[in-house]
Amino acid sequence: MLLDLLLVCVGLALLLGGGDLLVRGASNLASRLGVSPLVVGLTVVAFGTSAPELAVNMAASINGNPDICFGNIVGSNMANIGLIAAVTALVRPIPVQTVVVAREIPMMLLATLAAIIMASDFVLRGEPNRFDRAEGLVLLLFFAIFIFYNIHDIVRKRNAVPEDGELRLPMTAGGLARDSAFLVAGLAALVFGGKVTVDASVSVATRLELPESLIGLTLVAVGTSLPELATSMIAAMKRQSDLAIGNVVGSNIFNLLFVMGIVASSSEVPVPDGGMWDLGVSAVLSMILLTFTVTHSRQVLRGEAGFLLLAYLAYVAWRFQSI
Repeated sequence: MLLDLLLVCVGLALLLGGGDLLVRGASNLASRLGVSPLVVGLTVVAFGTSAPELAVNMAASINGNPDICFGNIVGSNMANIGLIAAVTALVRPIPVQTVVVAREIPMMLLATLAAIIMASDFVLRGEPNRFDRAEGLVLLLFFAIFIFYNIHDIVRKRNAVPEDGELRLPMTAGGLARDSAFLVAGLAALVFGGKVTVDASVSVATRLELPESLIGLTLVAVGTSLPELATSMIAAMKRQSDLAIGNVVGSNIFNLLFVMGIVASSSEVPVPDGGMWDLGVSAVLSMILLTFTVTHSRQVLRGEAGFLLLAYLAYVAWRFQSI
């Protein structure tokens, strides 16, 4: 037990250090290459912080435990909005760019709605709810479209004339190598720190004889989202709001379209009891986030963040009661 608690502390330290390196490297690299920090947050950073979900779910699929996959993916998405975005905005209100309101959050919501339709086999075909291989390939196709639009933005904006007051770092080989090293080291620390923290936390919960359903709903889902939490909070404190919101929205899109697509393409992913409720609440949280970002202030304020956090915690508490 004492060793597990020590490993939790080590994992958290790796998450904090990795988040700092990742934000520093990603923001500097974006500035040097003339790429928007939002695009970096939606792609490179989001992919890196979603790596724990990918690793956990691929391992579960290979080991013949597909039931774990659904709860981890959907639970992580709910935690990204209701916990991570909320806590980050409580630390510092998050300004939101127009493109996030107009395209990225709606794309996250559409991905969630598509997942709900795909999972509704009982209603549509009278069969058990699940994600089959064909649906996994469709999710990967949607993910390819998402990546295409972001690459298109990079190509279109990379050589654009900088706006007044915008500072771009010089394109030096040493600077690029250093920022790339920070980026890679930060991603590695986040992935390893997330794994250490989750494994140790699950071990502690098991020793305390907590039910497996409770462990999966909380520790595994929230634990694999710890890299997003560390990255978004550090980005917010460093006033890199584009990285903070891009990381949350991008991670949710990666989880649903890429991670679920990869896992479902290799083996069917059954929807557990209460799973449709989880998908529905994930869609509702996405709608609430979109509503908050279209206000006149174009930022997620502390009061709105508090509402998101309370809504998330209330739903988790209700799920505990239904176990």
